[in-house]
Amino acid sequence: MSSSRERRRPGRLRPGRPGRLRRTLLAGLVTAAVAVPVSAAASPQVPAPAAVVFAEDATPAERYAANRANLTEAARMAEAAGRTGRAGRLRAMEAGGAARFLAFDGRGGGRAVEVLGDLATADRVAVLVPGSDTTLDTYQRFRAGAVALQQRLQAEHPQSAVVAWLGYDTPGTVSPSVLTAGRADEAARELGPFIPELQQQARPGARLSLLCHSYGSVVCARTETGPAVTDVALFGSPGTGADRAGALPTGARVWAGRGAGDWIARVPHVRLAGVGFGTDPVDPAFGALPFAAGSGGHSDYLKPGSRSLDSLARIVLGTAREARRA
Repeated sequence: MSSSRERRRPGRLRPGRPGRLRRTLLAGLVTAAVAVPVSAAASPQVPAPAAVVFAEDATPAERYAANRANLTEAARMAEAAGRTGRAGRLRAMEAGGAARFLAFDGRGGGRAVEVLGDLATADRVAVLVPGSDTTLDTYQRFRAGAVALQQRLQAEHPQSAVVAWLGYDTPGTVSPSVLTAGRADEAARELGPFIPELQQQARPGARLSLLCHSYGSVVCARTETGPAVTDVALFGSPGTGADRAGALPTGARVWAGRGAGDWIARVPHVRLAGVGFGTDPVDPAFGALPFAAGSGGHSDYLKPGSRSLDSLARIVLGTAREARRA
């Protein structure tokens, strides 16, 4: 968060400025979203087998094996349909047959829930929730951040794991859906039940944290976490739809940070007729615990060696008092 941030509440108008400015700003965002189509939305559906449905008592090993086979078949079907780009990206996800997916669905934009580390021995587990434009076609970018986080955690605490949770249909960065909570509400209905399932598969008593980037912070803000989650970190957030951290459906500590170079700071933090997400989570009025996010941009929070990555790792490990220092 930039040290030069104005003291007045972001998104609030100065006295005497017409209230219609908010409507103008939001109208501009909506117009841009409608006028510029998202390539993912315009592309044809990708053929793939249906996702595997597991019994409640299925072990992680059973899930990994079945989803790996599903992934291999999805790559074969994409290749046969002439979708060579998707086929290549799916083969990259296989990572030599060692990738471990708790869930995988190769249809459309796709979904994937990958485990980095060993859940059976991990007593610190981070669930990484991505933002807009994250699909199987951009998965390696998302995964690179998860790998960087896992490596940072492992360097200090070997009994840790990261779950890369692409468990919802993310909105396009330039689309009407990115301005509303519809996709987030759908995602929260998936993420909420996933948390106790993950708790059962992890080491008993494991500490769970949600790390939520960009539109992913809207998802986390709507997810009932239950007592298993100790910390929720919002970063690069456009807002949550709530006026304060205490209104979120969680008993966990809520953290917020923003890199000094993040363009999301210029997004109007207003909410009008269901469009926009209101109060900026890094605004002290929101009540989240601040963490140092350094000078990076919107896509730099999990960059190796960054201050933001270090802060997020400390939140996961439970040593986050240091992360609160600006």
